[in-house]
Amino acid sequence: MSLHSLGITRAAALIADGKVSSRDLVDDCLARIAEFDGSIQAWAWLDPDYARRQADRLDDGRRKGKPVGPLHGVPLGLKDIIDTARVPTEYGFAPFAGRIPGQNATLVDRLQQAGAVIMGKTVTAKLATMMPGKTTNPHNPEHTPGGSSSGSAAAVASFMVPGAVGTQTNGSVIRPAAYCGTVGYKPSYGLVSRHGVLRQSPFLDQVGVFTRTVEDAALLAQTMIGQDPEDPATHGVGAIPPLLATCQSEPPVTPRFGFMRTSRWDQLDAASREGLEEVVDALGNRVSEIQGGPAFDSAWEALATVNSAEMATWYGPIFERAADHFEPVAAEMMERGAAVRAPDYINAMASRPLINGILEEYFLEYDAIVTPAATGEAPRGLDSTGDPMFSTPWTFCGVPAITLPVLQGASGLPVGVQLVSRAGDDARLLRTARWLMHELGGDDTESADK
Repeated sequence: MSLHSLGITRAAALIADGKVSSRDLVDDCLARIAEFDGSIQAWAWLDPDYARRQADRLDDGRRKGKPVGPLHGVPLGLKDIIDTARVPTEYGFAPFAGRIPGQNATLVDRLQQAGAVIMGKTVTAKLATMMPGKTTNPHNPEHTPGGSSSGSAAAVASFMVPGAVGTQTNGSVIRPAAYCGTVGYKPSYGLVSRHGVLRQSPFLDQVGVFTRTVEDAALLAQTMIGQDPEDPATHGVGAIPPLLATCQSEPPVTPRFGFMRTSRWDQLDAASREGLEEVVDALGNRVSEIQGGPAFDSAWEALATVNSAEMATWYGPIFERAADHFEPVAAEMMERGAAVRAPDYINAMASRPLINGILEEYFLEYDAIVTPAATGEAPRGLDSTGDPMFSTPWTFCGVPAITLPVLQGASGLPVGVQLVSRAGDDARLLRTARWLMHELGGDDTESADK
């Protein structure tokens, strides 16, 4: 058995049963990293001894009969904007080189309480913006892996770790997952605390996960969900939703889907249009085409307004002392944000509940909306992370979204299909996504070794 090919759910079960040790799994993943990361460059910080010490401690605890958590002994990657105590968190940005936080982000505490091994920090685009990091696409190094959670997506896609955590302010989970061929899941806004995560746009910043199966995404996300007094967005979280159990269950009735091309459909490449339409054809009478309308179409401008204004606010002190490190794409966004008028910002924020009201009518009838995950396969070149436009409205609305690696582009690179659902209805979305994987002839189990 190639241990590095194990998914999260399977690895955790084998470790809990004593059939596999965390140390052996970590060592196999480290060997995989040593073999492939020279070209992929998914890791911003990696200390093999640090990972091995965690694994040894967890193995020793299991042998002594101590409680075993749902992620016991499973190695994970964390995007390098997520604080880790006594471990570098440098935001992928030279002015923060050597930054070592004194405490964990809330989500890191929860992962460690669940028994996870923090393998290391994965590469982020600089300051989680459109300024690319060093990572390449594991399927073809001449193509972008997407961003800004580039290292997290590439590490999972190349079997270096079974799962990783990233963030999304526009399309930074869904897009790299689609480009790299993994499952990428962004929970509903406010389910996962952002305390200890680099703040770019509090109205938009959301935490997400990368895995190789829908079940693994459910398990990994579930361990991070919960209220946190340090993040007001989580105050509405009640009981932790049973994401994994619901995901593994059969739908009580056959799911129904709305198919939304969105007003950006003409910017989807031809192969992806054809592939997505084949998915819709395969669903037959279980899918109906729906339209967002003019109010829904305002989401793109609204997100741009909010994101640029909040980025200019929170990154303003960084820009003042390190403007020469901002590439033109980020500097221009800072300038646009500084020019946003207060009424425009307030009106943009106020449109979120209005657009969600439009979507609510659809979600009364459909279990999920099928829509593109990205404009196509990963573009050639490493000077850009690609366009997030097909994530924009769903990120703005804060609804849960997941991309499934079920299509290929003209060059043979992965293309994702995105499903979205009602805000807070994450468990049903995951169950529907797993059902769809099976329906399309895929299997939501661990992929074959690469």
